[in-house]
Amino acid sequence: MKKQYLKDYTAQQIVQRAMKIIPWSVNVMDEHGIIIASGEPSRLQQRHEGAILALKENRVVEIDTATASKLKGVRPGINLPMSFHGELIGVLGITGEPEEVRSYAELVKMASELVIEHMALIEQKQWDKRYQEDLINQLLTRELPSEALHSMVSWLGIDLQQPRVVAIIELRQPDREALRNLMDYFENRARDHLVTFTDFNELIIIKPISVKNGSWDLQQEQRDLQNFKSWVESSGFSRIVVGGFFSGETALHRSWQTAKATQAMVKRQKVKNQYVFYHDYALPALLGDVAQSWQRQELSALWRQLQEHDSKGVLQTTLRVWFEQNCDLSQTAKQLHIHVNTLRYRLQRCETILQIKINDLKSILWLFIGLHLDA
Repeated sequence: MKKQYLKDYTAQQIVQRAMKIIPWSVNVMDEHGIIIASGEPSRLQQRHEGAILALKENRVVEIDTATASKLKGVRPGINLPMSFHGELIGVLGITGEPEEVRSYAELVKMASELVIEHMALIEQKQWDKRYQEDLINQLLTRELPSEALHSMVSWLGIDLQQPRVVAIIELRQPDREALRNLMDYFENRARDHLVTFTDFNELIIIKPISVKNGSWDLQQEQRDLQNFKSWVESSGFSRIVVGGFFSGETALHRSWQTAKATQAMVKRQKVKNQYVFYHDYALPALLGDVAQSWQRQELSALWRQLQEHDSKGVLQTTLRVWFEQNCDLSQTAKQLHIHVNTLRYRLQRCETILQIKINDLKSILWLFIGLHLDA
């Protein structure tokens, strides 16, 4: 199907802009010689014989008063064929004696073709944006790719073999200018990122990552995020939540799920960090679905029992730090600024209260899960 570059609204813009500059009426005819925009609305949809001749012979057609009287729907003036990408798309007409309007004709034609090119680029950009939004939705919500998905990827020129993860950018009530600056960053400085808005204050990013020896290069990721920080901070940036890295056809779908689970956990636990990675909070994120269920009551029973006997929270704090230090006594004592013997006493108190052995793997696991569910 032949693409229509000269649309009615584009033609009307040409007429309005030209008539603000020159004192003569301007007409725009389509590829069939029909007037689709005019400084004289009564002439709309009329067949213009001068335009048909200009299109047929691909040349400028000048019509004086004597000639105009012999043609249908024609007035004195000059008619110039307009092209786009080497294709005739219509005719620009300026009403008036050729001697008077000739000096303006080529300039108005050039300006008109620039308007057409500009509008075509805007339309193409809008279509690319729609395709990209649809592609992002497909990548995030579909577990298996379809033929249509492959077609969109090919059209947009995106390499899905490049390892990527899903990130959620949260913004604090950004204004229009801030959002424009942020989108400018992705359009001009990070074109390999797929971006869409899900809400006024939230963006979804499918971002490329560096892989080193088969694993996500997290040090490089931290450097990339620091470079990005200066741009997003001016746009009311609040937090970035980054999903996990997976391989295979469902990789981005899984990364999206982990990003959403981590975001829910962040809000639930009121995490203050600006950069939150799923791999740092995998367990509490995965436990999110049981946070409000009967399973939570069972899994957190041991921890809640400790809370009932630890009104000042000393034992709870001790266990939190102990877990953070991978159950290392000396490192835990150092972090808590206490003697190792004091730490041993506190752990023994936990054993007595809970009737468990603190070095028993099953007991430690229940305590560890209960801690995260309680957070």
